[in-house]
Amino acid sequence: MGKVQWFRRPWVAPFAFVVSVFVAFSLPPYLTLDPALSRVPEAEGYSWHYAVLVAHVVFGSVAILTCVVQVWPWFRQRYPVAHRVVGRVYVFGGVLPGGVTAVAIGAVSPFGPLNQAGNVLMGTLWLVFTVVGFRMARQRRFVDHRRWMIRSFALTASIMSNRIWAVVAAITLSPQLDTTFGGSEVALLQTVSGLAAWLGWVVPLLIAEWWLERGDARKRRQRAGRSERQQVGV
Repeated sequence: MGKVQWFRRPWVAPFAFVVSVFVAFSLPPYLTLDPALSRVPEAEGYSWHYAVLVAHVVFGSVAILTCVVQVWPWFRQRYPVAHRVVGRVYVFGGVLPGGVTAVAIGAVSPFGPLNQAGNVLMGTLWLVFTVVGFRMARQRRFVDHRRWMIRSFALTASIMSNRIWAVVAAITLSPQLDTTFGGSEVALLQTVSGLAAWLGWVVPLLIAEWWLERGDARKRRQRAGRSERQQVGV
């Protein structure tokens, strides 16, 4: 396999920029440890909610920052040892604690049952995909490792995409406040947040699966082409 040139992946720099801006905007309010600056309302009756939310934001930031490095093919090939080290940080310092806290705060989300179900399922799959991917690497099954970690990375990136879906859903549904939602702002908010919670991770995961299947199909065609050429040459 030829070496991957760093400039042959033009999506890496924009992705790194977007992630950096997102973390710079999202993380600082929670580093103050001031609940008044939280962008998520406290779940009533759960005194631990804010502390776990802060932990989730911190570990999630570690996950998405290290994700940028891990998906960069040039870095992976040029610095394999560093790739493994950053990978362990991604797993043990990002996804595992981030996923556990995601399930915890998702289960008591103040944004309604649709949001709760979406976040709990996403957090669970995030943990499962990452653990399976890590085990594949430990077993030196690197093809399978790559597939599972791509799924994990898709869910890691969903922390940004659900914000986009929230804006889209709010713009689309707000004009229906007095009709579809009977004037209930609570119902509107829960619907918007629920749609964002589900679309935020389902869409990236479907894209990742499509990309993986497309790559597999291309490899099958290449193998079939080589087989035909070999048969012709016999």
